[in-house]
Amino acid sequence: MSIVVKDLCKSYGAQKAIDGISFQTSSRIVVGFLGPNGAGKSTTMKILTCYIPQTSGMATVCGFDVNTHPMEVRRQIGYLPEHNPLYLEMYVREALAFIGSVHQLENSKKRINEVIELCGLGEEQNKKISTLSKGYRQRLGLAQAIFSDPAVLILDEPTSGLDPNQVIGIRNLIKELGKSKTVILSTHIMQEVEAVCEQVIIISKGKIVADDRLNNLKETHQNKSLEDIFISLTGSNVH
Repeated sequence: MSIVVKDLCKSYGAQKAIDGISFQTSSRIVVGFLGPNGAGKSTTMKILTCYIPQTSGMATVCGFDVNTHPMEVRRQIGYLPEHNPLYLEMYVREALAFIGSVHQLENSKKRINEVIELCGLGEEQNKKISTLSKGYRQRLGLAQAIFSDPAVLILDEPTSGLDPNQVIGIRNLIKELGKSKTVILSTHIMQEVEAVCEQVIIISKGKIVADDRLNNLKETHQNKSLEDIFISLTGSNVH
């Protein structure tokens, strides 16, 4: 299993951000990680990427424990957070070269060309990042996340704020990446999950309320739309 989470908890004083969650993912799959705001998605992703420690429970990535082998975990993961951190004063190729130096890759120039091609950055590769549209900034963030060819990608709202054409391009890229990597995709866009994800995990109020293949989940809920299933499981009310 690529990711294994067992009885994972994170508390802030008396408040439990996640409350004993357990799930696992196989390799080469795109997993939709869904939940309302404040449900515990970001907390879980921060633990998996070794940004914060859990209070109790365990989590492993590619067999490495996030507590005892955090550097090995980080080597397995590419992460695109919701607020894509970029050095705006850098140029595209310069920023990718910097990522290559961080990862100490031997053939960094070759990899720069590969990720520029993969992420559709060819026309923008010599531009300053501050001049890029939001769509191209997202593509660059994704290029940085996949630069070291990690086994696991964790993407938090990767298509937020993009126009329809940009959304389709990023979705196609995510589907392609899912053929060789485990991709955890966090999003509020249900159509996106239906378009690219095989497995769906739904978290609500710090607990897992669904974890199944998308097709199985729909069959279990009388073939309702994923949006309707999400609303029924998370106790949301539509007014």
